[in-house]
Amino acid sequence: GMTESCPVCLTPIGYVRNQVKEWMDVVWEEIVSEVVLDDRWLAGLDGLSEFSHVWVIAWLGRVPQEERGAKLHIHPRGREDTPSVGLFATRSPRRPNPIAITAVPLQGISGVVLTVKGLDMLDGTPVLDIKTYLSRGDRIAGSRAPRWIRRLWRQQPWLRAADGRGTGDKA
Repeated sequence: GMTESCPVCLTPIGYVRNQVKEWMDVVWEEIVSEVVLDDRWLAGLDGLSEFSHVWVIAWLGRVPQEERGAKLHIHPRGREDTPSVGLFATRSPRRPNPIAITAVPLQGISGVVLTVKGLDMLDGTPVLDIKTYLSRGDRIAGSRAPRWIRRLWRQQPWLRAADGRGTGDKA
């Protein structure tokens, strides 16, 4: 029955709309996107505009099934100058469940359309959920990351979130 084939069933609530159709070197922090929700969720957006930032949780369905979790050790960002580390020590999209989560500034809401900036997701990406960003619960002071991430940030400053929202470690 349904339970064996789908132990966890997720239904998208909307999708991402922007100009980025394929993965490439993009300065994501500059990309303005719209998160377009299905009309049925309109009332669920009441009060959201009072928040400066939101988490966008999405499904990276373009990752082929056979690549999801296939390699348990990888070089982050496919770069040989980074150490080979475990999949879960990276932000690689090739995870067993290719779920993406990014905190972004909420620039506006018009009907069921949220305008956000810096969302690192391709046009058409299915959105699973929107959550409020809370500075008290979501920001972790004194968190640490390995040296290779800090080196990547120095080489590619756009990987580092300038406003301290902690989403720059996209390795």
